Amino acid sequence: MPSRHRVPVWLMGLTNLSYGLYGGVVAFAVPQLLGDRHVPEIAIAGLTAVAFSPGFWSFLFSPMLDVRFSRRWYAAVLAVVSSLTIVVAFLNLNHRALLETVLTVGFFTAYLYQSAVGGWLSSITTEDEEKTVSVWMTVGNVGGFGIMAVGCNQLVRHLSPLAVALVLGASILLPILPFPFMQAPGPDRVLASESFPKFFRDLVSLFKRREVIVAIILFIAPAATFSLTNFLGSRGADFHASPGFVGLVGGIGVAVSGVVGCLIFPAISGLLPLRRLYLAVGIVGALCTLALILLPRIPASYAVVLMTENLFQSLAITISFAVIFETIGQNNPLASTTFCFVSSAYSVPISYMLYVDAFGYARGGISGSLAIDAMTGIVASVLLGGMLLWLARKPKPAAA
Repeated sequence: MPSRHRVPVWLMGLTNLSYGLYGGVVAFAVPQLLGDRHVPEIAIAGLTAVAFSPGFWSFLFSPMLDVRFSRRWYAAVLAVVSSLTIVVAFLNLNHRALLETVLTVGFFTAYLYQSAVGGWLSSITTEDEEKTVSVWMTVGNVGGFGIMAVGCNQLVRHLSPLAVALVLGASILLPILPFPFMQAPGPDRVLASESFPKFFRDLVSLFKRREVIVAIILFIAPAATFSLTNFLGSRGADFHASPGFVGLVGGIGVAVSGVVGCLIFPAISGLLPLRRLYLAVGIVGALCTLALILLPRIPASYAVVLMTENLFQSLAITISFAVIFETIGQNNPLASTTFCFVSSAYSVPISYMLYVDAFGYARGGISGSLAIDAMTGIVASVLLGGMLLWLARKPKPAAA
C-alpha cells in the first residue's frame, strides 16, 4: 500500500489507547471501587486474574481477524463491544459473577482490538514509520492505564452511576475517531468458506517461520519483563507509604514514567538490531533494579522504584512492538494473527515472574524481590543473546 495517510502516524498509533483504557479499568478502577465496597481482597484478586486471562488464550481466536472483513471493520466492532461491556460492568458492580463475566468478555475484545489495529497498521505503514507506530501504541497503552487509574475515581465522586458508565464507555470509542481517515486494506473480501483452504496453509506456514519462533522465545523468557511493576503495587507498606501516596504514584507517576520510557526508544533504536536491543534493555534495567536495593525504605524510594521499573518495562514493550512489526513484515496476509500470537508471549513471563518475585520477597523482603527479579533477567538476557549470535552464524533455511 502507498504510505499516504490523512492522519499523522503518531495519531494512528494512539488508536491503541482503547486497549490501555480498558486495561486501566480491569487493573485499577474496578478493584479500587470494589475495595471501597469492602469486597475481600482475595475476591478482588480472583476477579482481576480471570478478567485478564484473555491475554493468554485470545490468540486462539485471532485468525478470524485476517478473514472475510477488513481489519478496520474488526477493530471498530471490537471497540464497540468493549465499550458496551464497560457500561454493563459499571452498572453491576454489586453483582460479582456478572461483573467478572462482562469484564472478561470486554478484555477479550479489547485484546483482539489491539491485534486488529496492530495488523492493520503493519499493512499501511512503511518500515521507517513502524518505529513511530510502536512508540505511540505503547504510549496509548500506558497512558490509557494512567488516565483510567486517576480519572475513574474522580468521575465516581461527581457523577451518577449511569453517567460514569456512559462516560467510560464513550472513552473507549474516542480513539477510533481517526479510523475513517486511515487506509483500510483488508482480505480479498471473498466468502470465508472460499478463502479458508489458503488461509489454513498460510497459518501453518506462520508457525514454521524462524522469525516468529525466535520472537516468541524472546518474549516468553523473563529477559525484559520487569514484572515488579505489578508486584510492587501492593507493597507500599514496606516503604511506609500511605494508600493515597501509592495511588498517586500508581496513577500519575506510572503514566509519566511509562511515557518517558516510550519516548526513549527513538533515540536508541539505531544502536543495535531490535532483538539485541531488547536484551540490552533487559540487562541495563536489571542492573538498575539491583542498585535500587540500596535505597532507604521511605515513601520517596517507593516512587523511585515503581517509576524506574515502569520506565524500563514501557521501553521494553515499545521495542517488543517494533520486533513484532519487523516479524510481520510487509503485506502479510496473517498480520493480525501474527501480532496477537507473538504479543501474547509477552504476557506469559509477566504472570509467572510474579511467583518468582514473591519467592524472593518471602526470603528477603523487598530486597529479595529486587535481587531475584534482576538476576533472573540478566541470566535470561545473556542466554538469549547467545542464542541470537548462534542463529546469526547459522544459514537461514531456503524458502520452499
